[in-house]
Amino acid sequence: MFVVATAGHVDHGKSTLVRALTGMEPDRWAEERRRGMTIDLGFAWTTLPSGGTVAFVDVPGHERFVPNMLAGVGPVPAALIVVAADEGWMPQSAEHLAALDALGVAYGLLAVTRADLADPEPATARARAEIAATSLGAVEAVAVSGLTGAGLPELRAALDRLAAGLPAPSVDDPVRLWVDRSFTVRGSGTVVTGTLGAGRLRVGDELELAGSDEPVRVRGLHSLGQARSAATAVARVAVNLRGTPRDRLGRGDALLTPGRFHRTDLVDVRLTGDPAADLPANLTLHVGSAAVPVRVRPLGPDTVRLRLARPLPLLVGDRALLRDPGRHHVAGGVRVLDVAPPPLARRGAAVSRAKVLADLDGRPDLAGELRRRRLVRAGTLIRMGVPAHAAPVAGDWLADPEHWARLGEQLIEEVARYTREHPLEPGMPVDALRQRLSLPDRVLVEALVRPPLRIHAGRVGAASAGALPEQVARAVQRVRVEYADRPFRAPEADRLVDLGLGPREIGAAVRAGALLRLADSVVLLPDALDEAVRVLAGLPQPFTLSAARQALDTTRRVAVPLLELLDRRGATRRLPDDARIVVT
Repeated sequence: MFVVATAGHVDHGKSTLVRALTGMEPDRWAEERRRGMTIDLGFAWTTLPSGGTVAFVDVPGHERFVPNMLAGVGPVPAALIVVAADEGWMPQSAEHLAALDALGVAYGLLAVTRADLADPEPATARARAEIAATSLGAVEAVAVSGLTGAGLPELRAALDRLAAGLPAPSVDDPVRLWVDRSFTVRGSGTVVTGTLGAGRLRVGDELELAGSDEPVRVRGLHSLGQARSAATAVARVAVNLRGTPRDRLGRGDALLTPGRFHRTDLVDVRLTGDPAADLPANLTLHVGSAAVPVRVRPLGPDTVRLRLARPLPLLVGDRALLRDPGRHHVAGGVRVLDVAPPPLARRGAAVSRAKVLADLDGRPDLAGELRRRRLVRAGTLIRMGVPAHAAPVAGDWLADPEHWARLGEQLIEEVARYTREHPLEPGMPVDALRQRLSLPDRVLVEALVRPPLRIHAGRVGAASAGALPEQVARAVQRVRVEYADRPFRAPEADRLVDLGLGPREIGAAVRAGALLRLADSVVLLPDALDEAVRVLAGLPQPFTLSAARQALDTTRRVAVPLLELLDRRGATRRLPDDARIVVT
């Protein structure tokens, strides 16, 4: 399906032309038909000579209804610009064209209507010249008469050529269906309509309401007046929502693929066209079918920050326009550069931000986003409209390679500094290190640790403890001298204190391999295990705890944890009767 929106001055025959092309009445309201003037959006469709289908979004031309016009044009990829031969270029012709230009619409067709009332050439020449200076560029023009039917076959053929020149829609992209109508059907419930510009919808799909993240389910789909099991972009669709009250959504809301869009009320944008130096501080942002008041904060010559009155599901690269409702004119187009901009809290922050934005063009750029954000979750980038193809450094975290390398160097420096300041501790706590590196998640700390560092018991330290502090080394040497001839006689707790070996000092010595901890306040010299196995192997096998204690010349306080440690290491095996054997 090919979807096109009409555009043009009031009473230039847009609805008449759509009626003549489709045989359908686009004006839905009785008042519209009574006054002969389109007030709200109308919808109609027809089959083209190629067999394809064109669906029209017919928009009002009167200046009072420009917001309605913009709601119809916003999501549509192409425009049919209508100019009357007998009146020529008019004010709303200019405003509608300015809106199309601001939205970046690049595909269009000119229909010069009422060609039976005046020579169409002057109006055609003026309109094509005006259009050529915009994003639409050079367009094909067809003179027609909705009254006599002259030129309609040529217009249908031109529409076929326009459709053939459109880029292929992105059917695998997430759905963002801007709602342009919302109503209730008896027996079915709430129905919304919109132009599906990308992705696909199926009956049974779960979507999100943009304003509330509330899940909704697709109960039914209609397109071109027929029930469908699925609809693929580009298409006009009517979506029946299961169990969703009519007052929960309306024009300007959106139905979204869950988890794929970032709803934001703060965006940095580039003004397109000729930026106005005296841009008002309060304007209305039109994007999709939404119209939201915004406050404008200038940043650079052509960049501004917009604070939206309510969050919208925006993506990097989105096109929108700013309109001054008080003066009834388009203030300019915008291209979204950043949907999650940093705060501007410090003096000079706006100037610095403008320098950053000067290098952005509104195209999603993974390397650039990583460079600017340094660390960011892949899901956050995807919801911004930035493909996240890089390999995560930890979990779903992506990192700028240079920043990640600097973090690794800084981690080594911080651990070394902490070790110097706290020589008796078994390394730097992970959470303390996370804070020092200003990291948002401790998994990032864990991913940065490389040999010779390691993580043990929530601390980052050297894989081997290295040299002991001098006072601890002296205390360990005194233990070695005092117990050289009785290696299985562990010092009592008060003796350890006298030697200067408190819990922290013992821990440092154990980590350094200078002492062997059997239990709290029960330590031996590190070669005691091998010597114990040698002594126990000389006993008749199996042997009892008492026999082991006597052979080792030690106390039960030492013998019990020593034998349990030998059991765990597989040097001895405990038998059902509590005797043991040495495992050879």
